This record gives sequence, C-alpha cells and structure tokens, in this order.
Amino acid sequence: MKLLRALYLNNRLFIALGVVVVAFIVTFIADAWTIVPKGLFYLVLAMMVTDILLLFRTRRGLHGYRFTPEKLSNGDDNEIRIHLENSYLFKVVLQVVDEIPHQFQRRDLTFPVEIPAGEKKVIKYFLRPTKRGEYSFGAVNVFVRSPIGFFLRRFRFSGDALVPVYPSYIQMRKYELLAISNRLTEYGIKKIRRIGQNMEFESIKEYVNGDDFRTINWKATARKNHFMVNHYQDERSQQVYSLIDKGRVMQMPFNGLSLLDYAINASLVISNVALKKSDKAGLITFQDRIGTMLPASRQNNQMFQILEVLYNQKTAYRETDYSALFAHVRRKVTQRSLLLLFTNFESIYSLHRQLPYLKRLAQQHLLVVIFFENTEMKSFLETPANSLKEVYYKAIAEKFSYDKKLIAKELNQHGIQALLTAPEHLTVNTINKYLELKARGMI
Repeated sequence: MKLLRALYLNNRLFIALGVVVVAFIVTFIADAWTIVPKGLFYLVLAMMVTDILLLFRTRRGLHGYRFTPEKLSNGDDNEIRIHLENSYLFKVVLQVVDEIPHQFQRRDLTFPVEIPAGEKKVIKYFLRPTKRGEYSFGAVNVFVRSPIGFFLRRFRFSGDALVPVYPSYIQMRKYELLAISNRLTEYGIKKIRRIGQNMEFESIKEYVNGDDFRTINWKATARKNHFMVNHYQDERSQQVYSLIDKGRVMQMPFNGLSLLDYAINASLVISNVALKKSDKAGLITFQDRIGTMLPASRQNNQMFQILEVLYNQKTAYRETDYSALFAHVRRKVTQRSLLLLFTNFESIYSLHRQLPYLKRLAQQHLLVVIFFENTEMKSFLETPANSLKEVYYKAIAEKFSYDKKLIAKELNQHGIQALLTAPEHLTVNTINKYLELKARGMI
C-alpha cells in the first residue's frame, strides 16, 4: 500500500501506451507486421518494471527538509529554503511542490530541479506575509523521475509547521545597525542641523574639517599643540511613546498591508532606534477604549515586550475615542514625553471633532500626529482626464488631497507637529521626525 500511495503515473507512460495502441490498430487494418506492436508492448512493459525498480529499490532515495525562520517578518520578503539530497545512483529530475500557508492564496508554487547522483541542492524562494498571526505550512512534496520517466515516486518531508508572523523585525534590525553606527543618513534619513547647545558633554577629540569652531577647547589645544574640540551627545532618558490608533480608519489597505500594520511596523522600528539612542520607549494602543499600555522603559527586555505586544494587536473596527486616550495619557504619563500618534484623517471635519483632545495633549507633551497620504488617489490625479465623468472624479480627488494638506496646516497652527506621509515611507519619515525633534532639543 505504501508503494501504491507513493506511485504516480507520468505523461511519458501514456504516450508510450498510445504508440502501442496505434501500432495495434495499424496492423489490424493492414493485417501485416503483427510482431511489431507485440514487441513494442513487451518493451514498454519491461521499461515499466525497470522504472519501478529504479525508483523503489533504494528505500531512501531522496532526503530533504524545509528551513523556515522561527518567525516571519510582516510586510517583508522572508527567505524559505528547501534542502534536497539525491541518494540514487543516477541523476533524477524532480518536481518540488511546497504546501505554503493558505493566507498567501497560491497553489502554483512548484520548482523543476535536476540533481546528479549523490549531490545536494538548495531551493530558495521568498514569501511576503501581509497579516500578523500564525501561518501553517504543510509538507514538501517531491516527485522523483528516473531517466526512463514512466512513473513518479513521491517523497514527503517537513510535515505541518506553525510559524508566527511578527511585526517587521527585519526593518527593525536594519535600522538598529544604522543607528548604532550613526549611518542613518544612508537610507534617506536626513541629518538635522543642531540649534543651541542642549547637549551633554561626551569627550574631547581632535579637530577635523567640519567641526564647529565654537566647540574648540583652548586649554586642551594648548596642551596638545593642535586643535582639540569638545564633543557633545544628545540628552538621554527621554520618554518616547508610540500611540497606535486601531480604529476602522486604520484598516485601509495599501500594497497588501493595512495602515494599522504599517503603523505597527514603524512603531517597532522607532522604539528600537529610541532605545539605541538611550531614550525610553513605550507603547499605547487604543480605539473606542484603551487597548494596551507598555510604560516607557530602557530595560533589557523592553524590545521583546514591545514585539510581543504589537504581535497581538487586533481591531474591532470601531470609532476611535480620543477622549479616552487623553484621559489615559494624563493619568499614566506624568513626565513630558514625545508622543508619536499614528492615525488617519480623511477630512478636515474629522480632525475638528478630535482637535480639542489633541490640543490638550500637546499642552503637556510634544505631540506628533502622523497620518497618511492616499497614494492610489495621488496616482489617479496624475493621469489626464478623458471624459466628463473622469473630470468629476478628479475634482473630488483633488478636494480630498487638499483636505490632507489643510489638516497638516491646521495642526501646525495649534502647535502640534504634523507628518503627512505615504504608507511605504512611514518608517523613514518617522525616524526623520524623531531625529529632527531630538536634534532641536524640543523633547
């Protein structure tokens, strides 16, 4: 029974049997050379037996396994590897079918592979999840074909595997390394000119071109007989809170990810960068009521706690209650902090309903409201209108686009920092804003 379950018929067998049948029909009509179809029949029968022996004589003719990370990164390309080793004494042709999680909605993930005798091969491919949660992988099905190719033998490796999809820790690690080495500008993160001297003294170093001559230490210069300058570092232990709106306005999808997932990924990265800059990172999620609060801290396990909290965030598609957010922040966050509010406003009227609470938050803390451009509407505006109907649609789209700019302007008029960004640029622009505010000593 195991042999029958692992045995599959290949197209070559049907072609060979078809040739034998045609040969019998031709000899039946012509009534001559009857030995030819009989010879073909016995030849095909012998090849079938030989093919089965070649495939099943070796008990473990093929060995393999799938390597998946312990967790997948949401919104990023995650590498999956399938390792295969040929133990047959001949070169085999394989058809590899991997049973990936149903969330990807793909049933065509197959790889044709040839492996010489006794050699190994690694198949690499990438999966980009767009939702957090648990993803169930099935088995790796490998169909082996011998040089004869009448039959296929199926091998199954790496049975059911459950892999969680976390917020984008790949982005977090990338920006972590850049923050440690002070190379954030290489990824479009701008360098902000420092205003004032709101810095803590760090060390005295030799003068290099570009250093501010006002920081020259004349006493150290006299001792060393060449210019020495004072170096300063940013103030530390400042609180940075990511406030994530989980209401229905954050469920709009862009490039497969919802705005909520973009905000979660950016919150993870900015929290890690803040910790690397010796600040304290915290987190608050809310919709019609407060969801989760993680107090700002610099403990060693703070990033692990933030990652676990963000992984479990879900929405109930309800209207956001900013009064609950204001009351909670006023009661729980007593020290002046940088509040990065990830939300979305589609009209100036929706802002006016929440503006009183935002103004009161900005009185006690440095509030940055981060909301999103509609990139699909932007691309629609750039295409020329060819009919009266399209002109009408473009006029409405222009109105919504203009409202977004009005929202940013009105927030700035009330002393609230505003950041209007495309979803795909959210992480970089958020880090830009954090570094800008920190460099200007506004936190």
